[in-house]
Parts: sequence; C-alpha cells; structure tokens
Amino acid sequence: MQIALFCNTIIYTETHTMKRFLLLTVATVVMFISCNSDLKKQSKNEVSGDLIVFHAGSLAVPFKQISKEFMNQNPLVNILLESAGSIKCARKITDLNRECDIMASADYTVIDEMLIPDHASWNIKFASNEMCIVYHDASNYASEINEDNWYEILLKEDVYYGRSEPNSDPCGYRAVIVSKLAESYYSIPDFSKKLISKDNRFVRPKEVDLLALLETNTIDYIFLYRSVAEQHDLKYLILPNDINLKTPELASFYNTAKVEITGKKPGEVITKQGEPMVYGITIPSSAPNKTTALAFMKFLLKKENGMAIMEKNGQPSIVPSISSTFNNIPAGLQKFAVEK
Repeated sequence: MQIALFCNTIIYTETHTMKRFLLLTVATVVMFISCNSDLKKQSKNEVSGDLIVFHAGSLAVPFKQISKEFMNQNPLVNILLESAGSIKCARKITDLNRECDIMASADYTVIDEMLIPDHASWNIKFASNEMCIVYHDASNYASEINEDNWYEILLKEDVYYGRSEPNSDPCGYRAVIVSKLAESYYSIPDFSKKLISKDNRFVRPKEVDLLALLETNTIDYIFLYRSVAEQHDLKYLILPNDINLKTPELASFYNTAKVEITGKKPGEVITKQGEPMVYGITIPSSAPNKTTALAFMKFLLKKENGMAIMEKNGQPSIVPSISSTFNNIPAGLQKFAVEK
C-alpha cells in the first residue's frame, strides 16, 4: 500500500510539472506572436526599406545629392533612382506595371495626362527651368554664335545638332516648341520645319543621352535645359525669354506653339502646348512603400533641405504652387501646394 501511494505521488508530481511546462510553453508562444505582430505594425510605419524613384533625366544630379542626404538621415532606407525621359517613366507605370514609389517629371502635365486618375490622384509642382543651346569650344562657329544668329548657324550644312525624342521626353517636344516660337519671334518662314527635319540621326531618348555625342565632337549643339548645362560645366547660349519657356508672364505667347506626341494608347495623340517649364511630382496609387515615400517627399519639398539642393543645381523652387488636385494631396504634403 505504501508502494502504491508512492507511485501515485510520483504520477501526480510528473503530471503537475507537465501541465506547468505546457502552460509556460503556450504563454511563451502567445507572447512571441504578440511581439512579432507589434513589430510588423511598427515596421509598416517605419521610414525604411527600398524606395523606387522614377525621374526625368534632368533631375539625375540633384536627386542623387538629395537621396544621399536623405539616406544619411535615414540609414534604414535604400533609394533606387531610375532616370529616363518623363513620358517613358510614366509608361513604365501605365504600360509595364512597374513598381514605383515616386514619379518626378520634367513636365507636370505628363503626370496630369498620363497617370491621373488611373495611376495617381494628385500632383505637386515643385521646380522650374529654361531651354538653352549647349555647345563646346570645338563646335563649328562656336566663336560666332549668339542670340541673333543661332537659328542661321544650326541650319548650316557643316553644323550638326542634337535633341531628344518628343514622344519620350519633354525636352524633345520643348525643342520643337522653341523652334516654332523662334520662327514667329524672328519672322523666319518655315524655320521650324527645316530645323526639325535636319539631323534626325542625332535624336536620342532623353536629353542627357546627347552629352556623349557632344563630348566626342559628333555634334556641335544641343537643345538642352540650362540646369543640365550648368551641372556639367558646359558652355551654353541663353535664348530670349520669348522663346526659352522660362517666364510665366509670357505664357500667352508660349501657348501659340503646339506639337503632337503619342498618347496613352496606340493611335492616340496628345497635343502639347507651349507653356512655362514646370516640374511635377507624385506618389503613384500602387506605391509599395508609401510611408517612406511621404517622408522623402517632405524632405525634398522643404526649402532648407531638398529645394536648397535643387536651387544650387540651377532648378529654382516654385513651392508652393497652385494644384488642381489639392484636395487629393496627402495632409502632410498640402503645405507644399496651393488650392486652385
């Protein structure tokens, strides 16, 4: 009987210990799941991870500098910059369904016409620029060219010039618009037609692709943004305000020049009208890392941060500017825009 009692005691003790062990194990698992869930919630609100940025070629230099500074302040972020013509950037989103957290265009209307409303819901105008003619010391007639004779020099048979593709890049259709404004401004019949039909073998997808042609003396001149010329320490000819697309007060004259480019769908055409140069930026609706995208946007658009870097690179800030999509802009970014 004593042996039986002893055995029952052992069984009870082992069973009790096992229950305690099981209870502790369950409690540990519950705590782990709970903590892991909290960590996941925290990570969703954390400024971290990859940030995919599609941007115009003319933003390559300032965006590289801005991204470096932002990552210094946010070491958990890895910014992936992808440069292309603004229209091509938009088509990566609309046609190729590429993931993108931020889209920055050299022409704000590209976002309005190609991304809104299906792929984005708002647009902030943030910088300006102007068209100029870039050249180098070895360019034919480099010592002679000025704002009163450049149109004659570019038409010479022993002069070659480059421009970007209008269907891929705003700089391309702006070059065409500048040629049409010049035709009117200088009263030169058929100037635009003659110029645009010349040297088409030197048309490239985006404006910065032309720099190599200039550096190798393959071409003499380029229609280019002034900011890019300054960033690369290139010589450039400043064009009259009436044709350089710089001055808002001359918008009505700029509007007299138009060019047609391919639209969203095959066979569709978009008419681009001359207007002052304005850059636009947005976060696509399908952006995979919106938390970090919002943080980067705030950094970019602040006067003392990103916009100071833009200014140093020859792209003046126009923040805040009127936005027709103001009500759709995230609350934290509305201070960088003005309601229309």
